[in-house]
Amino acid sequence: MQQLTQQLKTGQMEIVEVPVPRLQSGQLLVRNHYSVISAGTEGKTVSDARKGYLAKARSRQKEVKQVLDLVKAQGFKAAYDVVMNKLEALSPLGYSCAGEVIAIAPDVKGFKVGDKVACGGATASHADVVAVPKNLCTKVADQVSSKEAAFTTIASIALQGIRQSDLQVGGTCVVIGLGLIGIIAMKLLEASGIKAFGIDVDAGAVERARKKFGFSAALRSASGLVDEVQLGSGGYGADAVLITAGTSSLDPVNLAGQLCRQKGIVVVVGAVPTGFDRKDYYRKELDLRMSCSYGPGRYDARYEEQGIDYPVAYARWTEQRNMQTIADLLAADKLVFSDMISHTFPLEEASKAYGLILEKKESFLGILIRYPEETAEVDRIVFPHTTARPEEPRIGVLGAGSFAHNVMLPLLHQNGHLEAIATSQGTAAVFAARKYQLRMATTQMEALLDDEQLNTMVILTRHNHHAHQVMAALRARKHVMVEKPLCINEEELEEIRTYYESIPGTKPLLMVGFNRRFAPATRDSLLHINARLPRSIQIRVNAGTLPPEHWVHDPKAGGGRIVGEGCHFIDLAACLAGSEIVRVAASAMQTPGSTCDTVTVNLEFKNGSVAGIAYFSNGNKRVAKEEIEIFSGGTVLRIIDFKLLEINTERNTKTIKYKTADKGHRNEVSLFMQAIREGREAPITFDQIYQSMKATFAVETSIREKRSLALTQ
Repeated sequence: MQQLTQQLKTGQMEIVEVPVPRLQSGQLLVRNHYSVISAGTEGKTVSDARKGYLAKARSRQKEVKQVLDLVKAQGFKAAYDVVMNKLEALSPLGYSCAGEVIAIAPDVKGFKVGDKVACGGATASHADVVAVPKNLCTKVADQVSSKEAAFTTIASIALQGIRQSDLQVGGTCVVIGLGLIGIIAMKLLEASGIKAFGIDVDAGAVERARKKFGFSAALRSASGLVDEVQLGSGGYGADAVLITAGTSSLDPVNLAGQLCRQKGIVVVVGAVPTGFDRKDYYRKELDLRMSCSYGPGRYDARYEEQGIDYPVAYARWTEQRNMQTIADLLAADKLVFSDMISHTFPLEEASKAYGLILEKKESFLGILIRYPEETAEVDRIVFPHTTARPEEPRIGVLGAGSFAHNVMLPLLHQNGHLEAIATSQGTAAVFAARKYQLRMATTQMEALLDDEQLNTMVILTRHNHHAHQVMAALRARKHVMVEKPLCINEEELEEIRTYYESIPGTKPLLMVGFNRRFAPATRDSLLHINARLPRSIQIRVNAGTLPPEHWVHDPKAGGGRIVGEGCHFIDLAACLAGSEIVRVAASAMQTPGSTCDTVTVNLEFKNGSVAGIAYFSNGNKRVAKEEIEIFSGGTVLRIIDFKLLEINTERNTKTIKYKTADKGHRNEVSLFMQAIREGREAPITFDQIYQSMKATFAVETSIREKRSLALTQ
C-alpha cells in the first residue's frame, strides 16, 4: 500500500510503499476511498517544514528550549541526533477520511466488514489503508458518497464550536473566518435555525460565501460592520461569535468582543491568540471559550486508544457522537458538502494539492485525495541487504519509538547485524529500514518470529506488550533483549519464569535493559569497594513530573512509574550491593492524580548491605537527576548523573569526569551481543532479572499494604 509522507527537515513529500498497519485491540482496518486535506492545519505543518532551521526555531520556541535543556543534560551530539531523527523521519499527514471496513479487532462491537465509515485522528491519514480506533470511527449510510463522508471529522470541529456556543433556535451567530471550517459552520448554523453572518479579511472568500453558498457575509474592512450585525440581530448584537480563522493577530478576538451582545459567548475554534482588549469583554461580561477539536474525548488516551466511552448522561456529545451527527445530517440531506469540493487529486499527485495551498495561485476550499479501488496490501517490505556472518547476532526489532531511534537502533547497528524491524505503523518501519539498510520492514511481529534468518529479538515496545512478546520470542527460540520492565505484574513474571526454566537444553539468552549497572561510573565504583564488606547505598532520583494521563501511569499500559522506571534503581542497588535482596519496605507520598511516583524504598540484602531509594517526582530540573552514594569500609563514592564519579577515602578525594552522561546502554548492548557470538551466559543472569522484578512488585505491595515484605525465591 502507499502512504503520503513528508520529511520535517526539508518539507519533501513522498508517496512511500509501506506495509499495511497492524490491526490492534480496539481498532478497525479501513480501506480509504477519499481523504480531505485540512488547508489550515496541514498547510501550516507543510509550510513550517519547508522553512530553514532559523525560521523553524522561531516558529517552535518551546521545542527549541527542550533541545537546549537536552544539550545541557546529555551534550551536543546526543541532542543533535535526537533532533535529526525527528526531522528526518517520515511523517504522515491527514486526519479526516472515509472508506470501507476490511478488518475488525475481536474486541470491537457495532461494526462489521464492508461498513462504510468516516474516520478521524492521527492514524486517519492520507494512505490506502488506515488502522483507526473505534471511538474515532462512525458509520455512514450507503446513500452518502464517500467524497462527502470524508469531510465528517473536519465538520465535527465546526460542530463542536457551535455546541460550545450554547446557541438556540432563532439565535444569531457571527463566524469570523470563511475557510473550510468556517463555511461548514455556516451550513450547520443555518441547518439548525440560527441566523449566521460571516466575516473574512479575504474578498474572494466573502464573495464565495455570498454567491456560491448564499450566506450573509462581509469583508472585515467594510464600514458599519458592527451596525450591520446589530441590525441583523434585532438590535442586540450576536448571541455568539465563532472564530474559525487562523492568524497571529488579535483582531479576530477583539472584533468578536465588539460584535457580541451583553453576556454573549465567544468561541475560539481556530488558531488565534487569546489576548484581547479588556473594554468590551469587561463591560459586556462576555464569556470566552475554547473549543477542543472534534469534541470531548479528544486527546484522552482512555477514550481514543482504549475505547472507553463517556456516559451519555454526563457527556452527551463526544467526538464520536459529533461525527455521527454529521453522518446523520448527510444521510438526511440536511447537510451537503459536495458544493465545497474545489479540487480532487489522486494519491500519487497529492503533493500538487499542497503546492496549491501554499502558493495560493488559485482559489480552493475542499481538497480531496482519491484512492484506487484495488491496492496491493502486503504486511512487509523487503529491501536489498548484505548477508551476515553465521556467528553474528542477526537482529529483529519490535518497536521504533524515540528511545529506539535515539539510543538503541544506532547501538544495535554497530554491535550486530540489524536485519528487520516491526512497528504498528508502516512509515516508522520503512524509515528505520532505509536508515539502517535493513532487509525487512513490517507491521507484524509474526513476520520476525517466523524468520529463520533472525536469531535475536530486541523488544522496544510499550510496557504492556513486553511479557507476551518475550514469551513469543522465546518460543521461537530467539535470544531476547527487552527494554525494562520485563513485565508489568507478578502473574506475567511467574509465567515467564516457569516457561524459561522449562526450556530443555541450551536456553536462548534473555536480557532486560537494566543498563545502569553497565554504566562506566557504576563499573568504576565497584573497583573501589572491598567485595567482602557490606555497603550502605543511597540512590536519589529527581524523576520529574509526568501528567496523570500519561500512558506510563496507566496500570494496564505502563504499569506505573515504580514498575516502569523504579525497577532500574532496584536493579542498580542490587548490583552495587553485590547480593540478593531479602526484604523490601516502601512508602509513598500522596500526589495529585494519585500517581504514586514520589516514593521511598528500603532494601535489605543477604550480605548485610542496605539501600535506600528516594524516587521523587516533585522536584525541578535545576537539580541533578540521579545521585548515588555508596558507603563501605571508610570509602564513600558519589555518582552524579553518571557524568562524574567522586571517590572519597580516608586519605584523599579523586574525581573522574566522563565525556557524556553514559548510563550504560553502549556497554549493555555490546556485552549482550558478545555473549551471543561466544555462546556465553547473558551479562545479567535470569535469577538477577527475576529478583529485581520480584522486588519491584514487592515495593508496590509494601506501599499498598503498609508493611515490609520478606522476599522468597
